[in-house]
Amino acid sequence: MRPVPGNLPAELNRFVGRADELAELTRLLGEVRLLTLVGVGGVGKTRLAVRAALSVRSADLEKRYCDGVWLAELSTIRDPGLLDHALVDALRVTDHSGRPAREVLRAHLADRDLLLVLDGFEQLVDPCAELVRDLLRHCPGLQVLTVGRRPLRVEGERTVPLAPMSDADAARLFADRALDVAPGPALDEHDDAVRELCRRLDGIPLALELAAARLRALSVDQILRRIDDRFHLLTGGSRGELPRHRTLRTAIGWSHELCAPAERLLWARLSVFAGPFDLEAVEYVCAGPELPDESVLDVLGELIAQSVVVREESPAGPRYRMLDTVRAYGAEWLDALADTERMRRRHRDWYMGLVTWCEVDWFSPRQVEIAACADSALPNLRAAIELCLETAGEAHLGQHLTGTLWFYWAGCGRLTEGRHWLERSLAPEVSRDEPGEWHDGQWHDGEGHEGARLKALWVLGYVAILQGDNTAAVRALYECRGEAARTGNALARAYAVHRLGCLALLTGDMPRAERLLRAALGAYRELGEINSNVLMGQAELALSLVFQGDLDAAVALCADVREICEESGERWARSYALYVHAYAAWTSGRLGEARALLTEAVTIHHTFNDLVGLVLAIELMALVTADEGDPAEAAVLQGAADRLWRSVGAPLFGSPTFGAPHEECERRATELLGPERYGARVAEGRALPPASAVERALAGPRAGSVPPRQPSGERRPAPTRETERRTDRETREPAGSPGQIGGEAAG
Repeated sequence: MRPVPGNLPAELNRFVGRADELAELTRLLGEVRLLTLVGVGGVGKTRLAVRAALSVRSADLEKRYCDGVWLAELSTIRDPGLLDHALVDALRVTDHSGRPAREVLRAHLADRDLLLVLDGFEQLVDPCAELVRDLLRHCPGLQVLTVGRRPLRVEGERTVPLAPMSDADAARLFADRALDVAPGPALDEHDDAVRELCRRLDGIPLALELAAARLRALSVDQILRRIDDRFHLLTGGSRGELPRHRTLRTAIGWSHELCAPAERLLWARLSVFAGPFDLEAVEYVCAGPELPDESVLDVLGELIAQSVVVREESPAGPRYRMLDTVRAYGAEWLDALADTERMRRRHRDWYMGLVTWCEVDWFSPRQVEIAACADSALPNLRAAIELCLETAGEAHLGQHLTGTLWFYWAGCGRLTEGRHWLERSLAPEVSRDEPGEWHDGQWHDGEGHEGARLKALWVLGYVAILQGDNTAAVRALYECRGEAARTGNALARAYAVHRLGCLALLTGDMPRAERLLRAALGAYRELGEINSNVLMGQAELALSLVFQGDLDAAVALCADVREICEESGERWARSYALYVHAYAAWTSGRLGEARALLTEAVTIHHTFNDLVGLVLAIELMALVTADEGDPAEAAVLQGAADRLWRSVGAPLFGSPTFGAPHEECERRATELLGPERYGARVAEGRALPPASAVERALAGPRAGSVPPRQPSGERRPAPTRETERRTDRETREPAGSPGQIGGEAAG
């Protein structure tokens, strides 16, 4: 075989990872004449392009590139007039005729079949685009692979964005480069510290290699502790590398240098976003006299083209984001402009408005979209709450944010995080900076912000109830009810009484639960309050009636909730009404009806990631399955529910009322299967991840199961009064406490 023409450099160290990206690049080289690999600085574009070129040269030289594969490094060229000459030099063309360099290139390439790799053209994107277009038109055997931070935007160009490395590839690369600088036992690429370091560095290969070089003097843990100052830490690349590849600051700074002034300003302002953001957020937060509203979209488009900002699809729609490293560079520039605090406040204000709108729109057909929107906004919501809590005199804004997010904490599986932020916003050291005073162990607001605090209190009580922390729930709800009575806030008081009724329900005191829930619902009617919380109150009242044996009244209440949900498009509260209706159907022995209702409830709960509703529905599905004659599958579902409870709180809320049917199901399944087989099926269920548990619950009755024990239509006995009396003392009203609301005793 004749010598391979070309000038591709040999690889000095091992190529790690990128198998999928390499395969895709190689495939596209067989389909298009102009292929552009784009990505942020340091992401590994050059290395991947050279590797792809080496691969195709080895595999397809005689067929496709008989005149070789050639690399032209253009990053040091700043004068457009030198661009043609740089290609002449890279192709090793010797010409002393005095012809223009472009004419020499055309003549040289006219009858040749080769691949030309152009790397680092960003600073000359327009002249480079014109050159590539001209050569492709005149040289039919030419194929071009360009590598840069933005596309050329030439007709026929196929653009391939290069993302950071996957977690696994990043860890492998770091461990491999660590061996080069610190010989000895290999680093464990699965080590938590290694994985965290790779994550913090965004999986950017240049950053990982520079971090590995620091292992000469530092441990992985020491590097992690210093990573917040990454631009000072990650320097000292290999001698002989291009200047833009020697430090992380230089790699990112190269992109910054190529930006127009408006693009640099937007880059800096975008650094206040802590996660994905949408166009409306950018226009509100970042626009101003120096960056008019009407120009924001175009400037953002340029940052996307230059790989500074990444556009991605999400369940909430199109979103944009910056890598942490790129964001950190922009944050330094925003600090230099002395504009960080103002931009953080604008960012906070936008997300205050977003959350307020989401709460209103939660009671609508858009619930799934609202849940997706809140999920996408979560990193930015955290940043907004943090700003409120660290700024003197703004704790009430944090309380407003955390309280208004009740629908997300309770409805979308975020109880633990919601509890964290609610407790922080209500902490004495935070409220101490607010105008007002402490009296009798409680905070008395002095600026009319008490409503925000009261809302945060009842939401905290609600979250604590769902987690099974009755002590914390009682403390928050009594404080809320007492302060609401003192300040005349009838709505906050109604919510506090409602949640105390919910607590009584979950701890087994059904008469008290019914009394409190009826009082709260009466107050809601007087105040004109109608939303998902109110419908949940009706569903909870219906459940208390089921447990007291009044099935007809319970079913009527559920039907009313479902009718309102049909009219409004509400699905979350509907899922709980379906659960209660299913419980009534199971209690009456109508197993087919109960299963159908639970199937819809499980589907809705899973859609919202509402783990509380999901685990309750799966528990009831296990009871239905057992009565359908399949104790083995019922045991699997009980095991799956047991795993879910660990992510929620106390199993079955520690309630004897909720626990009694569960224990009956367990007893019957053990009786029919034997303890060993029952335990094995429960263990099988515990091993199921949530998605698989949902699939199992929705699968329907299995063929060949044992005949049902209880004939359809036979009513089970309601829980006994003895069961109802076994209640946590913490849910009882203290003697002499105020207990009147809506004309009924609240205690």
